[in-house]
Amino acid sequence: MDFMKWLNSLDELLYEVMSWLLFFPITLWRATVRPLRTMADIELQATLPDDRQYAAVLSPPLFLALALLLAHAVSQALGQTDAIIANRHGLAALVDDNATALVLRMVVFASYPLFLAARLVRGGGGKLDRLSLRQPFYEQCYPAAIFALGLSLGTSLALVPDAITRGLGQALIVGSIVNFCVVETRWFARARSIGHARAFASVAVGMLQGTALMLFIGYLFTR
Repeated sequence: MDFMKWLNSLDELLYEVMSWLLFFPITLWRATVRPLRTMADIELQATLPDDRQYAAVLSPPLFLALALLLAHAVSQALGQTDAIIANRHGLAALVDDNATALVLRMVVFASYPLFLAARLVRGGGGKLDRLSLRQPFYEQCYPAAIFALGLSLGTSLALVPDAITRGLGQALIVGSIVNFCVVETRWFARARSIGHARAFASVAVGMLQGTALMLFIGYLFTR
């Protein structure tokens, strides 16, 4: 009986993992080409039964995790070693394999959706708690995944000795940052019914908070 349960669990796990191969590019396309509509769909998904939510796309946190996994795989394919894994001093000694380094990257990049979602809740006059933060956090995960993927891939390409590839990597980094700012500014302006100047200022603060946390964690794990 236990063996049959294990087989059923394996069957569900295999189907779930293989479905990512199809729905990751679909979600990537929608989040890149139609970012605001994709973010707006989160509200609709929340009204559906649990077994019907995100039936046609990946859930936002999973999409963010897989985007970072893809970027990490590209980095490994290029023969690049994670700086934290290579560093054996201080807290970096706790990160001794790719899986742990990937988890750390997920935590770092998830800080952007977290800080931006908190600003949305507070800016709208709502009470900040775990329930009010959940939906805005999910909304922010889609553009954050595109940002994290572009920034990570761009960084990997920028480290390649070839001048053309390095230039493409630098352009991808700049484009990812600009795109993230534009999408978030438009979303904040729509969600809070404010002007684009105020929306950009709020987004800039949230991004600075996320970047500060990224730099702080990077400092702790490379010293």
